[in-house]
Amino acid sequence: MDNINENAEYLSASGFTRLKSELVVLKDKKRKEIAERLEYAKSLGDLSENAEYQEAKEEQQLIESRIADLEDILSRAVLISQPASASSVTIGSTVITKKEGNGSEDSYFIVGREEADPSQNRISNESPLGRALIGKQRGDIVSIHTPKGEMAYKILDIQ
Repeated sequence: MDNINENAEYLSASGFTRLKSELVVLKDKKRKEIAERLEYAKSLGDLSENAEYQEAKEEQQLIESRIADLEDILSRAVLISQPASASSVTIGSTVITKKEGNGSEDSYFIVGREEADPSQNRISNESPLGRALIGKQRGDIVSIHTPKGEMAYKILDIQ
């Protein structure tokens, strides 16, 4: 995965499955629920002053927008896997770093943006740290600009 396609949406197998399931629920269940709500609201009469109808229409727009987003993401999905070689950082790598200055060690799993969750140390390949780490090797030091100033990280291990 040395060549990172900027149009690709990098997903783990579990992330792909989760988004595919969400899409099925939205298309099969949520669309039907909204259609039923709209029919009921129409039966109440004057649509111009019908708050229930307006609310259902807004929810319908949100659902249709999310469906379009999910279809787009899934159409561009590239499944990530554990790298065969851990000589350099790629999407799918777990990187153990040591923050220069305070010496704290952290482990980051590099994922696509849809699966990023900094609270779980899952960082996007598009984040400043993710971008800086991609392609680097053990022993390399990467610097990123943060609101708190320059931060440097030494790569201790790549898995």
